Amino acid sequence: MRKKDDEKQRCIKIAVMQLILEEGFQGTSISKIARAAGVSPATVYIYYENKESMLREIYQEYSEETIQYLLQCISPNMVGEDIIAELIRRYYFFIIENKEVFHFIEQFSTCPVLQSTCRSMKGPAYLNQLLTDLKKRQILNDFNNDNLYAFLFSPVKTIAVKSCESEHVAMERLNELIYIIQKALLKDF
Repeated sequence: MRKKDDEKQRCIKIAVMQLILEEGFQGTSISKIARAAGVSPATVYIYYENKESMLREIYQEYSEETIQYLLQCISPNMVGEDIIAELIRRYYFFIIENKEVFHFIEQFSTCPVLQSTCRSMKGPAYLNQLLTDLKKRQILNDFNNDNLYAFLFSPVKTIAVKSCESEHVAMERLNELIYIIQKALLKDF
């Protein structure tokens, strides 16, 4: 069996993401992926059993990295206002700095094949635990975690993907959004 090479795998992941965003899952073949990554189709199979498992593994990896990015600056001693502001700002900058990864995750976030993978992912569990802890500590209002998640992150996407605005206008809108969300979700705001 051939040895795995991190750089080749990185090239394969980038090719998968770009091709799927351009041509969709059905229009993307292993041979196209290999050609775009600069490897042979046989090399692709060293890393991934088939196209479906490739999509699942890459989606899971990028999703986990996104949540780790969001949570890495959150500490237990932060006040609720700062936690909300930090989560929202980090998500905004993640989208701005990782547009392709964001669009890839978004495209497949509702894919039924990938839904079963979500249960085994650590990132969503950590985020869920953070929200649960904030409710137990009487920092957040006691809303369903799925609703909290949607309220925290969905509006950020609208600001981040609106490319016709200046950075200054986007920051003003983001700061206003942070205030609105803090006012709506925090118990004593």
